[in-house]
Amino acid sequence: MTDEFTHSTLLVTVSGRDRPGISARLLTTLSVFPVTLIDLEQVVIGGRLVLGALLDVDESVAPGVRRERVYHEVRSAIDKTAIDLDMVAEFAEGNGRVTPSSGDPLHVTILASPLRPGALGAITSCVARAGANIDRIERLASYPVTSIELDISGADPEKLRADLSMEAATQAIDVAVQSSGLHRRAKHLVVMDVDSTLIQGEVIELLAEHAGCVEEVTRITEAAMRGELDFEQSLRRRVALLKGLDASALDAVRDKLVLTPGARTLIRTLKRLGYECAIVSGGFSQVTDGLVDRLDIDYSAANTLEVVDGKLTGELVGQIIDRKGKTLALQRFAEEAGVPLNRTVAIGDGANDLDMLQTAGLGVAFNAKPVVREQADTSVTVPYLDTIVFLLGISREEVESADELEAEEAIASASSGGARRG
Repeated sequence: MTDEFTHSTLLVTVSGRDRPGISARLLTTLSVFPVTLIDLEQVVIGGRLVLGALLDVDESVAPGVRRERVYHEVRSAIDKTAIDLDMVAEFAEGNGRVTPSSGDPLHVTILASPLRPGALGAITSCVARAGANIDRIERLASYPVTSIELDISGADPEKLRADLSMEAATQAIDVAVQSSGLHRRAKHLVVMDVDSTLIQGEVIELLAEHAGCVEEVTRITEAAMRGELDFEQSLRRRVALLKGLDASALDAVRDKLVLTPGARTLIRTLKRLGYECAIVSGGFSQVTDGLVDRLDIDYSAANTLEVVDGKLTGELVGQIIDRKGKTLALQRFAEEAGVPLNRTVAIGDGANDLDMLQTAGLGVAFNAKPVVREQADTSVTVPYLDTIVFLLGISREEVESADELEAEEAIASASSGGARRG
């Protein structure tokens, strides 16, 4: 028996229709043999189960045993079990020991609507060209977008991120590259821009409709979002156009705000996980304070319009929340929440958000201007804010299960309350 054979392993792969008890039955079959599990993977796709187990002989239990004899007996037993289960079993021997990978493991999250095989193939080819290995592929969601996550080893994070960013643009999909580790599911702080991110549209433009100066305000807003104008100057110019507007317009705008699709789901899911949520806005506190109450937001920062005798004066009071102000707010919120900056997520769409996105542990450009997409860690180009949860490794099934549990608890609580009153 050669030294190579002495160190050989046996890969057992079983596939077939999924149903309860298959994994337990197969592992019970293996339990009577002097083998150890080096690696184990199971996936169910389209109702079909594939279970792979990498085995080695346990010499502490059976010293001096001939490996070929053990593997022969394992093959025979698994074959019989597979026939009983109406499954197909395959075997392969080789030097299949798991060895530590070079470089930190990475998560690559793909978002697309729809996801075509060619696009995914281009991404996996890009990973291969980087000399990296795909250790695992998992589907996180099939709607409102398709989200696939790859576990990658042996890659240089910065180079892979740059390569995948270029490929993602070519394939018209979104790709995020993040470090793996327990910190991914640890407590996070998620900070969101408001206008055109948490809500649809721009608050100042909604106010301008009441003041009759929409076109001029829109023109200044677009220039500022492209980074062509200093934000504070552009903000003061726009606010000056609102001089004399009745303060009741603020209430009317606040009542008519439309949340971005998926906003409630995102915040509800994050809060369940123990995350803290914040909003930071170049808009106005008289409007964003309503969002804080409506969505149970933990922290907020926004500009404040001056109101005298029930009219807007065209001026601002207090500190200006501009590009720098948003970054300072992110840092302040993180300190108050007790969350390191590398566990913060910032979401925004304009040039005014860039410093905040670059300061956060993960900066997400949400349906953003080109200059923002190019400089953020990743971008999301689908119109659903709750797709951000997939970047955190949270699957659609987890979100829906939590929704169902919460609904059941609410019904049980209401029934209990009714019984006590009766």
